[in-house]
Amino acid sequence: MAVDELQAIIQRCQILEEADFRGEDFNLFQVAGQKCLEDGYAAQLLEVIQNEKNKVIVRNMGWNLISPLVRCIFMYKQEDDKREHCLKILDKLAQLCNPKELFLSLLEQIEQTSGEQVCQTVMLLLQPLQTVLLKLQNKKAYSVGLSLAMIMNQLTPLPVPYTKQQIQEDKLGLCQCCNAVVDFAKPFVNEVVNMEKSSECNDMELKEELLKFCMKSLKYPLLTAQLEQLEGVEEHPFRHFATEIVDILWDIRELIPLMFLHRKGKSPHWENQEFADIEQKNSADSLACLSYLMFVQHFGIDCFPVVFSPSYLLQCNMMHIEVLLKRTEESMLSKGLDLFESCLLRMEDNSLLHQYLEFRDFINVPQDLVKVMTLCPTEHLRKKSLNILQLFIDKFDAEGKYTLFRCLLKTSNHAGVEGYIIKNIKDQVHLSLT
Repeated sequence: MAVDELQAIIQRCQILEEADFRGEDFNLFQVAGQKCLEDGYAAQLLEVIQNEKNKVIVRNMGWNLISPLVRCIFMYKQEDDKREHCLKILDKLAQLCNPKELFLSLLEQIEQTSGEQVCQTVMLLLQPLQTVLLKLQNKKAYSVGLSLAMIMNQLTPLPVPYTKQQIQEDKLGLCQCCNAVVDFAKPFVNEVVNMEKSSECNDMELKEELLKFCMKSLKYPLLTAQLEQLEGVEEHPFRHFATEIVDILWDIRELIPLMFLHRKGKSPHWENQEFADIEQKNSADSLACLSYLMFVQHFGIDCFPVVFSPSYLLQCNMMHIEVLLKRTEESMLSKGLDLFESCLLRMEDNSLLHQYLEFRDFINVPQDLVKVMTLCPTEHLRKKSLNILQLFIDKFDAEGKYTLFRCLLKTSNHAGVEGYIIKNIKDQVHLSLT
């Protein structure tokens, strides 16, 4: 019987010193423990683990049980007592096991999961993983970063729910999982905040890892997610997630620097140019999403300085608008159009100086708008891009308007667009003569 085998191994190991444990002992403990779980003796295994006499054995060998334990938890139904016993075992292992060994075992389990079980596995292991990380003394920042990176890498292949029905169903559990990951990160955010408040040396490594997590979260799922308020949805999970990410950036004092200092570049040096290009693209996507969250959805807008002119804010956002308008996905195109419109609506007509057209973004973005107008398969986005182009034209002074007209006539290669520009020129001539 599995329980008898386990008891025999336990009794033999109880009389050994910790240093005398052999590889064979670890293997026998794992096999017997796994058999107990698979044969339905989780209650008896829990008793063995809770026994104070077995504390040293569990500390050294308990991490071996994570893989079979997770399998059994998913095998039993929610209301099954055996499942409850397995959850208690998991909690006890998090308290008793060697933190380093258990950390690696938990991370390995997350890495090995795939498909529909990804979110379930991550949510199951977040609490024990957090417990272990809080105990770590050495390489804590590195371990937190590794955990967050592993979790986000596992979530990224999953489709992001977009429609109201998909968000409410949350079939794969992604909405719930994303918010659980934020809760997982909060104690480490608090550590950074407390260090910055005190005279202690700032833990820049931990801060950097949290910043990386926020940047990844902005690219996925937030860049793809539908973030408008949905009728009948009391708490939109992705809006809540977005709020939490912006709050973390504010707490670690990175929100405002990201909005303005990104032009200086904080990307790591890559010897391989391909890696450097990927890093730059990912960063551009994340920053574009952050600008959308702040200037369109107004997340974190209360933290934003109110001293900047509308034309300067437009200038800062043009690079983000360009990034979004070059994408073909509806969710990203619509974010780009909304961000552009939001910036333009802050400005008065005829207030934008023609010198702004010397900036590359101010020429590229209207050309991208024309492509959306003429090539996008979604009708409401085509119509919106036309309205925004007119709004953009209206904001320039007279010289700026004519410079923009010349540019669009040269580059559009589309009869409808050329006709629209010529009509605009006629309207401007008519205005100047009246």
